[in-house]
Amino acid sequence: MKYLHTMIRVSDVDASLDFYCNKLGLVELRRHDSEQGRFTLIFLAAPGDEEAQVELTHNWDPEEYGEGRNFGHLAYQVDDIYALCQQLMDGGVTISRPPRDGRMAFVRSPDNISIELLQKGDALPAAEPWASMPNSGHW
Repeated sequence: MKYLHTMIRVSDVDASLDFYCNKLGLVELRRHDSEQGRFTLIFLAAPGDEEAQVELTHNWDPEEYGEGRNFGHLAYQVDDIYALCQQLMDGGVTISRPPRDGRMAFVRSPDNISIELLQKGDALPAAEPWASMPNSGHW
């Protein structure tokens, strides 16, 4: 058995690619448009980890997607959680659960998919503004 990908539905391809690629740092591996099925599939992965993929599914006919809390979250290991959280904040992304412990943070995609960020290796020493930053919303 081999893990292939996780599929999530997105309502706005441009907003989703801006979040996942430009802000979070994933890369687009391939894309498939189905005229007959009226959908687009876009496969993303973290650079250097192309085996673990996220499939963004965009149905061309408008649909309302709920928050999908039963989905859970996507999780990514990062080299510097503080630097990435700052980069995300600078890009207008709300840090739902700041990395107060130097180890874990949560953000949300434009479609409210919860993304867990985990520090690679040991937790970083506590640092401001993260150590005293409150949660925002839920994850």
